Amino acid sequence: MDKMSNCFSHTGRDNLGSISDQKINEYCGIAGFKSHTDVSNIIYFALRSLQHRGQESAGISTFSDKIHTFKGMGLVHNVFTVSILSKLKGGSGIGHVRYSTAGKSMIDNAQPIIIHNSIGNMAIGHNGEISNAAKIKKYLKEKGISFFTESDTELIIKLIVIEAQKTGNIITGIKKAMQFLDGGYSIIFQVNDRVFGIRDPLGIKPLIIGKIDGGYGIASESVVFDTLGGKVIRDVYPGEILEITEDSIISHYTFKLKHTAHCMFEYVYFARVDSIIDGKNVYSVRRKLGQILAQEHPANADLVIPVPDSGRTHALGFAEVSHIPFAEGLMKNRYVDRTFIIPDQESRIAEIRLKLNPVREIIRNKRLVLVDDSVVRGNTIRNIVELLKNAGAKEVHVRVASPPIVAPCYLGIDMKTRDQFIAVNKTVKEIQKFINADSFEYLSIGGLVKAIKFDKKDLCLGCLTGVYPVPINGELYRMQQQLKNFKHKKV
Repeated sequence: MDKMSNCFSHTGRDNLGSISDQKINEYCGIAGFKSHTDVSNIIYFALRSLQHRGQESAGISTFSDKIHTFKGMGLVHNVFTVSILSKLKGGSGIGHVRYSTAGKSMIDNAQPIIIHNSIGNMAIGHNGEISNAAKIKKYLKEKGISFFTESDTELIIKLIVIEAQKTGNIITGIKKAMQFLDGGYSIIFQVNDRVFGIRDPLGIKPLIIGKIDGGYGIASESVVFDTLGGKVIRDVYPGEILEITEDSIISHYTFKLKHTAHCMFEYVYFARVDSIIDGKNVYSVRRKLGQILAQEHPANADLVIPVPDSGRTHALGFAEVSHIPFAEGLMKNRYVDRTFIIPDQESRIAEIRLKLNPVREIIRNKRLVLVDDSVVRGNTIRNIVELLKNAGAKEVHVRVASPPIVAPCYLGIDMKTRDQFIAVNKTVKEIQKFINADSFEYLSIGGLVKAIKFDKKDLCLGCLTGVYPVPINGELYRMQQQLKNFKHKKV
């Protein structure tokens, strides 16, 4: 149970842990609503449409006479029942699904996080990561502030409270807090019955405003409003503090910087393919990524097949340009995903076979182009190539619809050390040999930028270049040519 709140918690179905080479994961999904009717069911369906952004925990907070909160470990539909939702009364509320990158996967770190103070009853949900969290936490501890979780989110809400209590004004408190925070974040914040959305000044993490029947909402992706039969209004502007009411949206403040730093992985992998983020249709971007990949690295093959499900749209684009037929050569078991920690290679291969089954009649004696969205460590793609060849594929040519990952992410993706990236330690030819592919190629950074259709200076490419849009201790910062005492590491 959250030690700061009068809430009830539930352990639900335990989905902790992942296979060794699990796909990289986004931090969280968030949603907040203000309506003339109770919002708990609205938030529930919003979170289900954001389930791809986090599968470890889920939580909802609503306000009637006070903030009522329920959160638990597991998937949204396992955590919440009709009975539980009926107890979450109120026309305003926020919700959260979590995948941990900072803070262990446990109920104490599940969100929303609740605080009661002189400003009011507060709830907060956060997507992203604060890169200077350790420095801020030290500052707050010196002021006598204690912490009950390992999450950046508790740090954010306590920083807001400190600044708001100086003036008694919550908007001023949020503005001042944002001036302390480095990193990528979008935040859903509730003070009594008021609901706010906050987006970092570089727009690294997405946040969308929409209209629903009886009110307004804010969510990580536009698909939320499609699910609810609502209408997308616009993206929350980078650096904006936005408040929703039952009848309107109010923009309180916006930091204005020359450039943004939208996370390129939202378009490559994280966001649902039917989402629109910062005016870009994700499906169209991924299709274009595949088309450019085919132009940059053609292959002599009989079929183009995707790594399901995330490589599908990229593979369609590749097939269109290459004029090689597209086929579903691998079938995914959708009831197997995040299960348990798998300790050895033999068990990991068994897990791949449980998740993916080759369609032998399609791939037997065929030369295949296998298209994936990204390669991090290389073990999973290696096992898939082996699976296809054992099923009778004559050749397997691997094409990756993003550039090589060579540097950690400090802004909300679970990629923290360089030694886990296969592209750091191996050349393209060495990777090809390691995964036993007949050829292997990555999309170029130029091709990525061309497909997304943002200026390169308006994208966060830190994990691809080692140059970051916010200051990171010991790393290159894109706003300056050099850092004092920085020793360049070849990547």
